[in-house]
Parts: sequence; C-alpha cells; structure tokens
Amino acid sequence: MGNQLAWCGAMYGLADIVAGKPRIWGTERVIDFEIPAETKAIRETVRTFVQEECIPAEEGCTADNFDTVLAELRSKARAQGLWCPFVPEEHGGMGLAPLANALVQMELGESMLGALALNTQGPDDATMLTLLEHGTDFQKEKFLKPLLEGEKRICYSMTEKAAGADATGMQTTAVLEGDNWVLNGEKWFSSSASVADIALVMAKTDPDAPRHERYSTFLVELPNPGYQIVRNIETMQPHTELGLKIGGSHSEVNVENLVVPRENLLGGRGQGFNMGQHRLAYGRLRHGMHNVAMAQRALDLAAAHVIQRETFGKRLADRQGVRWMFADCAAEIYKARLMLLHIAYKAERGMDLRQENGIAKVFMANMVHQVVDTALQLHGALGYSHDTPLARWYTGIRSQRLVDGPDEVHRWRTGANVIKAFEEHGTTASACGGELL
Repeated sequence: MGNQLAWCGAMYGLADIVAGKPRIWGTERVIDFEIPAETKAIRETVRTFVQEECIPAEEGCTADNFDTVLAELRSKARAQGLWCPFVPEEHGGMGLAPLANALVQMELGESMLGALALNTQGPDDATMLTLLEHGTDFQKEKFLKPLLEGEKRICYSMTEKAAGADATGMQTTAVLEGDNWVLNGEKWFSSSASVADIALVMAKTDPDAPRHERYSTFLVELPNPGYQIVRNIETMQPHTELGLKIGGSHSEVNVENLVVPRENLLGGRGQGFNMGQHRLAYGRLRHGMHNVAMAQRALDLAAAHVIQRETFGKRLADRQGVRWMFADCAAEIYKARLMLLHIAYKAERGMDLRQENGIAKVFMANMVHQVVDTALQLHGALGYSHDTPLARWYTGIRSQRLVDGPDEVHRWRTGANVIKAFEEHGTTASACGGELL
C-alpha cells in the first residue's frame, strides 16, 4: 500500500489522496471503475451459485440424469431470484442492464451448466431478445413465454453451405401462398436444432429488393415434416450423449415445402437480415463473456497444479518460464475484461458499439484459445487427457474463431472502419478506442 500511495502521490498529489479527495483536472474527474454495490451483490450471489452448485453438479451429470440435474439447479436458481438475467422483470427475468449482465455471464461461463441453470444459454438467449423487441403479442404469448419459462428451446437456422459468412448469399426461399408461407432450401450448422422445440428460420422473400432487405425470418414449431434434420455434423469436438442433451449439436437441415402461417413472420417482411445482425451482436458478446470465464477457470486449474507439482526438486510455480506463461495469460484476460466493461458502458448509454464488438469478438476467441492452450501445456500429459476438462475445452473453443462470423470477416470490417475514420476525421483514433467515452 505504501508503494501505491507513493506512486499516486507523485502523480496526483499525496495530500488529496490521503484526504480521500478525488483529483480533478480541469472540470473532469478520472474514470470511475467502481461497480455499484447492488451489482456486486448480484455477481457474488451468482459466483457462489456457480462454484457451490453448478461446478459440483458437473461431476455426476450424465445423459441419463441430465434432466433431473438441470431441474434441480433451476429450482435452486429461481428460489434465489436467479433467472433470465437480461430479461425485463415484467417478463419474469432479473432485468439486468448490460454491465450487470456481463458480470453475471462472466461467472456463469465457468460451468457448462451455469447458463443453462439460469435459462440464459445460447442460442436461445439472443433469440429471446429478438422476440422481446420484435415479436407481436401473439408471438410473445405462443413462442416467447414458454422459452422464458424454460419449458422449450429454440434454434436459429440462418447459415447455409452456399452462403457461409455472407448471410446475403442465402438461397432458401419463402413464397406467400394464401395465408401461409412455403419455405424450400437447406440450412447448415443450426446449433442446438436437435433439442429445439422451435426454429427461427431465415429465408429469401424478396429477391429483387435491395440486398439487405431480401430476407425474412419465420417462427416454426417443431417437429415439422418440412424441417428435417439430415444429421448432426461431426466436428473437432466429438459428440457425446451428454453434449447432445445439453444442445451441443450443429445440424444440417433440409427445408422442403415447409408451411408457416402468415402470423409467424417475425419483425416484418424484409427485416430478417437486420434482426439477424442485432441477434448475432449479443451472441458475439455472450461468447466473449463466457470465454473470459472459461479462461479464468483454466488459469485457476493451472495455478492449482503448478503450486503442487515439483520437477527436479523445485515447484513448477517457482520457475521463471512458468511465471512468464502466467503473466501472458493474465494480461490477455485483463484486456478481455476491460473490453467487455467498455462495451457494456456503451450499451447502457445506447451508443454505437459495432466497431468495439467486432474487435472484441476476434480478440476473445483468440484469448481463450491461448489461455486454455497454456493451461493444458502446464498440466503436461494430464492436460492432454480427459482427467481435466481442458482437452474438451480445447477442441471446443476452436469454433470461436468461426461462429457468428469468422475472424477474417470481422477484421476486414474493422479495418475498413479504421480507414473510414481517418478519411472523415484525419485520425484513426475513433476506430481504435481513442474515444472511449
């Protein structure tokens, strides 16, 4: 503490620091990173719930007892007022603003059961937000209500083989015939489709309209003969029975003469692309929040290992190279937390955060890979085994650089915004965090 005061005194004036007076330059105070007491209390409650309920429940959770384990966790969560963190209170949620939700999500991501326990799991969460903002009263009653109650799950069928990262290349069509829309095409990598009771399907309704106004989204009740899962696509992260129960599948879907009532069109004709981008924006942030949590837990596992592991008569924790590895990971997690806090700040004030969101999406995906990889390396062969969760995490997080837009697309857009900023202002600062507030 003495060294900190000496440094502060040299920079800002020791008398003011000791007296508890904030130093003022001009008329502006320094940036305040203090989290409101109420938000701290919520975060602590969620942290305790994850550490004392969710993580211990992982050990005995199997495909056979998953439903029971989840029901018990959800019952305990709701008894503590922990349910649908970002959903407004009038709809049965906690009504958390972006900062509080970000802090909560950074705790929930430490357990594979965390988000599920509070009914804030992807891909359902982002679609709930879309329904809250764009759904009709009928749609909210029929589709949103059971989602908010945790009675049903929903998937989002946008991606296609023919389109990939360019959503405007979708080929699935929707034609209005009387009081129904009829959809035909195919979908690829529809996450959690195998456990979904509802699908939100995007299709081309207006092929001659401007590029971003050609698509609409439709709410589809499942099962439906026109929406057939061809297969759950095998990936780097092998399917397990438990993983499939949780919703860790990515499905190839055949859409053939899928009949959808006119009233199931969500958000208006031609608004599918815009709604999709809004939905994906939150999904990218949620991935980032959970990536911070996973990275933190991975680093904790590594720390617990190296303080008790000895090689050649010396603790791993005392070796210089090991400490450098921890220092690098700490720096990455620190930067990730600051990014999320700043984005939450902008979100709470209704500010444009698209540039920061794109930057953070790429950074978080690479950060969690670096930290988990380092933690695995520090565990040696133990990390490579399945005696810790690290090997499973490692194969799973590779998808983070692809889902919700590959790194290259986000970097391309970010770079374009940097050039645009310079052309408009004579400096790139506004596109590089130079105007944080």
